[in-house]
This record gives sequence, structure tokens and C-alpha cells, in this order.
Amino acid sequence: MRIAFDATAIPRLMAGAAVYTYELARALAAVDAENEYVIFARGDHFDDLPSTRPGLRVLKVRAASRPLRLLWEQTVLPLHLRGLRIDALHSPHHTTPLVPSGCRRVVTFHDLTFFLLPRRYPLARRLYFQTMTRLSARVSDAVIVPSETVRQDAVRILRLAPQRVYVTPEAAGPAFHPRDDGAVDAVRRRYGLEGPFLLSVGSLEPGKNRERLLQAFARLRARGLGHTLAVVGQRAWRYEGEAPLARRLGLADSVRFLGHVPQADLPALYSAADLFVFPSLYEGFGLPALEALACGTPVVASNVSAVPEVVGDAALQVPPFDVEALADAIERLLRDDGLRAELRERGLERAALFSWEKTAAQTVEVYRRAVGA
Repeated sequence: MRIAFDATAIPRLMAGAAVYTYELARALAAVDAENEYVIFARGDHFDDLPSTRPGLRVLKVRAASRPLRLLWEQTVLPLHLRGLRIDALHSPHHTTPLVPSGCRRVVTFHDLTFFLLPRRYPLARRLYFQTMTRLSARVSDAVIVPSETVRQDAVRILRLAPQRVYVTPEAAGPAFHPRDDGAVDAVRRRYGLEGPFLLSVGSLEPGKNRERLLQAFARLRARGLGHTLAVVGQRAWRYEGEAPLARRLGLADSVRFLGHVPQADLPALYSAADLFVFPSLYEGFGLPALEALACGTPVVASNVSAVPEVVGDAALQVPPFDVEALADAIERLLRDDGLRAELRERGLERAALFSWEKTAAQTVEVYRRAVGA
């Protein structure tokens, strides 16, 4: 097969779906020697691949903004697909060309929060992605989702035939493993984290449920907890309430908003934290929780959406709306050395079940079925 992979949606600061796109493209290049690939890219993320992988090309796309990228996707990309005689196009970020392009189309939906939690998004973006998701689902030959939770959502909300929707889980990248004292000390100095701390990773937006995490943390501080809470994530829509809430709760000196952190620093940050807290209201997968497990960091996570599929029995799970349950779980884990050690071992074993190589192999099988269809 000749496969096109549209990686043009990767933004300057990678997180979430961009990590999926980046890791999957590189894993496909590593594990699939049978098929030819054309990767469309805007940055330099894949410039090294053609020299290491025969039968792979990287074509650069000039689209400086999101609107221009979407315009390119719907108008110019179909022409490339015909000219290159592509058998299957994989669009790994929700939207795919709607006009016929002479090839099969595979699209990845990371979640359906545009429908389930619409208030997490500005009106224009929400309406655009709701419309494009429905249309992309209609024209695609196969749909990839990261979890059974999203598969059920896609069948129910988009009315897709179950046999058209394939689950290919995400994974923690190879860099995510327990780091030594030298790496931990270096990242502590870099971000000014001198004492013990709890870690939260994810974009600054209401869906990550940090309002209740901050409330739980305030209760723990009142009980004598001496930890700092380090928050990693770039600003997203309606982020403005988190820092003021921390101040109102008297946490100005004990909560550190670190902003976007380069991927290279995350494994050491996970390793340095006493605990990773992930009380998200909804996740299509929940990659930060898996990354924390892979680094040997005990996890407290919400018990909704896809998070239980990811963490299994390797984390303490709590209802995301119960502030007291969240505070109690954090306190229990910090006080119980034996439980922390047990969850550390379970977490490493759990994370080892996932790999981008497995995901790539499953994805190639989806391509085969789409082309065969």
C-alpha cells in the first residue's frame, strides 16, 4: 500500500493529540517496512525519517495558521493524494478531506467532548468541529479511537456502524521511565521545585477539573500537608479562573503554575513528584496518567470515561466531583509507604502493556481493512 499520513495539525507546542500524531508516525516508520509512506508535515518533526526508512517521503506544507491548514486539507491535499496515487489517507486529528480523492480515508477521533462537554470550547470552534466530525465520520472508510469509551460514544453519537470503529490505544513514549537522581535534581532546579510536590499535567481549562483539585489541596494544606502542587500545561480557553482560585483559597505560595513544559522535561518531573493527580472530568484516553505510571509515580485519578481503561488497578480512583474523596485519596497515598510502593510496581507493569509499536501494528491493520473494503 501507499499510505499518506497528514501530520500538519501538530502545533508549535505539542500536547495531547499532537503527541499521538508524532509518536504514531515515527512508530509506523519503524515497524512497517512493507508499505510506502508519505508524511505531510509543517515543522521539522520528521525530517530525519527519510534517511532511516526507504520508501518514506516527507512533504512540507506551507500553512502558517490553523485556518490556512484547514483550507489546505480540504482543497490542496486531495490533489496531492490523486497525484501520488495514494491507497489510504490517515487523518489523525478529527477532520479529513470531504471531497473524493481517489483513496480510502481513515480518521482518528481522540474524543467527542465537542458533543459531550460543549462548554469546554468557544462557540465557533465547537460548531466547526461538531460539523466536521460528523462529516468526516460519514465519508471515512474507517474510524480509529483510543479507547472503548470513545468507541461507544462514536457509535452512539455519530451513529457509526460498530465494525467501522477500531480501538488502537495510545502509549507512553520510550522516554517515559523512572529517572535517576541527577535528572530529577536538574529538573527540580530548572523549575524551582525544592521540596516535596504533587504534580498535575494537562491544559489549563475547566475539563481538567483543577477547581476541585485546588479545593482538595486547600483542605490538605489545612490538615498540615507540606507539599507544593506543581501544575504543568499551556493556557486553553477559560483558563483564567485557576490562578485566582488558588489565591482565594490561600494557596498562592504553595501552587506553582509552570506553563507549557517541553516533552523532554516531563519524565524527570513525573519521577520527581511524590504523587500524580488526574481528576479529569472526561478523557478519551488519559495519556498523562499512563506517562506517570511509566515513570513509577503513584497516581490518583478520576473513575470516569476512559481513565479506568488506562490505569486499571494501578491507581487509586475517585469520583471527580467529590472533593473530600479526592483529598482523602491523596492523603492516604502520601501516608501509606507500602501502598505507594505497591502502586509503583503495578504502574510500571501496567504501562508496559502499552507501546507505540503495538499501536502502529494495529493501525496498519486498520489501513489494510480500509483498503480491502
